[in-house]
Amino acid sequence: MELLAMRLPELVASPLSVNALREDMQTSHRTVAHYLDILERLYFIFRIPPFGAPKIRAVKKEQKHYHLDWGLIEDSAKRFENLVACHLLKWVNWEEDVKGEDMELRYFRDIDGREVDFVILKNRKPILCVECKWDDRDIDQSLNYFKKKFPDIEAWQISAVGKKDYEATNGIRVAPARTFLQRFI
Repeated sequence: MELLAMRLPELVASPLSVNALREDMQTSHRTVAHYLDILERLYFIFRIPPFGAPKIRAVKKEQKHYHLDWGLIEDSAKRFENLVACHLLKWVNWEEDVKGEDMELRYFRDIDGREVDFVILKNRKPILCVECKWDDRDIDQSLNYFKKKFPDIEAWQISAVGKKDYEATNGIRVAPARTFLQRFI
């Protein structure tokens, strides 16, 4: 379990392959899956499933994982995405616990490789999507694709150190992370 806990921070923000971990650790699939369950119950990690809707060709099984202590992540961009994941999870849990809402934190990835970091569902329908970038960048093509498929949802591209703050013609808001995160608990 210690070897798994040491390996996981390197794999944050990417689809988690239990089979690849099994090969790295030279143990059984069942053992690795059991260890991941234990680490999740100990609040070391949390996993988010993919969002798969009928009108998009999404992957349905590959979960992503994040650490509740994002300080373990060495890569700055991955640490930033992990921090955002923790804030969104906290908000989703608060909405469920305090307001009784049916909320879920997910991510989007389709079979063509397009990915949006986070999708928030309310009553099993997307209401918010968020793409994380380290610095100012053009709007991500995957985020554009997702916004076209679900035009009524709120869409954000946030950056850790970027300064740009504007809303594109398609309704995607580009802003520093502080602007986005200050609206949450």
